[in-house]
Amino acid sequence: MKDDIMELSKQKFSNIITKITEGSIADELEIEKGDILLSINSQSVEDIIEYQYLIADEYIELEIQTKDGEIVIYEIEKDIDEDLGIEFENPIINSVQTCRNKCMFCFIDQLPKGLRKTLYIKDDDSRLSFLQGNFITMTNMGKKEIDKMIKYHISPVNISVHTTDSELRIKMLSNKNAGDILEKMKKLKKANITMNAQIVLIPNVNDKKNLEKTLYDLEKLHPQLQSIAIVPIGITKYRQRLAKVDIFNTETARDLILQVQEFQHKFLKNLGTRFVFLSDEFYVMSGVKRPSYKEYEGFKQLENGVGLMTKQEYEYNKELKKINTYNRKRNVSIATGESAFEYIKHLSDNMMRKYDSLNVNVYKIENDFFGRTITVAGLITATDMIKQLKGKDLGEELIIPKTMLKSDEDIFLDSITLDEFAQTMNIKVKPSEIDGHSFVKNILGI
Repeated sequence: MKDDIMELSKQKFSNIITKITEGSIADELEIEKGDILLSINSQSVEDIIEYQYLIADEYIELEIQTKDGEIVIYEIEKDIDEDLGIEFENPIINSVQTCRNKCMFCFIDQLPKGLRKTLYIKDDDSRLSFLQGNFITMTNMGKKEIDKMIKYHISPVNISVHTTDSELRIKMLSNKNAGDILEKMKKLKKANITMNAQIVLIPNVNDKKNLEKTLYDLEKLHPQLQSIAIVPIGITKYRQRLAKVDIFNTETARDLILQVQEFQHKFLKNLGTRFVFLSDEFYVMSGVKRPSYKEYEGFKQLENGVGLMTKQEYEYNKELKKINTYNRKRNVSIATGESAFEYIKHLSDNMMRKYDSLNVNVYKIENDFFGRTITVAGLITATDMIKQLKGKDLGEELIIPKTMLKSDEDIFLDSITLDEFAQTMNIKVKPSEIDGHSFVKNILGI
């Protein structure tokens, strides 16, 4: 889940300037914080992508309304790619386009009350796809919006496809406008817009034969469509009045892996790329060995949890080779989710075998807050950790994955801050980036 969608939503359109870079063109022109951008070359500016496109010229006319209400037009000659040095109140300037769908797998619809308000925002904005890597369904995009994407060459675009079967996609997204995804993607391909696709897979809905059709349809969009990530539906205990759905288990996850492996072999032969990749969760629940580092082909969809463990273990092994001698006596603990527990324990045990003076206790946190079907570490709350780690040997420091926290603030999903959590547990808490180098260094305290 993208972290709180930058806390944007429903802001009134107003291009308020909040920062001027010292020594920039805007600074030299004495444009000030609090001034408002009205237009560039007599054209109103709706978003940051349009802004960047319009200022990428050697001569521009900038219309500004000062804090005193005066309208000033600045005639600017500059290098073609030179920035003006202006930042806005809202990084995409106008309000975020929110999602109109009622997807049967929507995680936001399964959230309990009382969490951070921004967690309930559903975005479906092509600009956030470009700026932040968010996935969009394109259901709120008509010809005008797609033409604008093409005009400004918004690329890459990350698209939530789920299925290319029109009737099924309409049903899955509960939106009558959801059935034309393939036609929209074909238009983007023709305009040479780079795309990545996501499929949230639901057993007995869009898997098996339907998945086969979807993959064959999407194959025709290569090379502009660079990759496809398949992730399992996530189910919380808060699904009252929502559609009943099945979840993957050991057997169905294994069947899916075999199906996808066959497609990867075909795609590698026909396209020169495996093209479709499964998130790590399928390998964890099935017990099937994860693909090698090379087989992930550069890890195009890490944000979807595709190859995250393999990449981290590769980096972990490289970091361990650098540190042959370690004599510091250290006792630490790690808290993680159920799906990563065995993997994290394996890495920690290897380190203890290599460094005799090191002790690491790894604790599996079961998700009582959202329900036991949620097993990823990024959805663990401070509440569950406080309850389940009470009385445990945590050593001198507790290490947690940084994904448990808001990306720009040290706060958990249940609104408990990192400092409050550390004080409650009476221990130093260290958030760790999800990479092998940070993992090793944080455990060793170096």
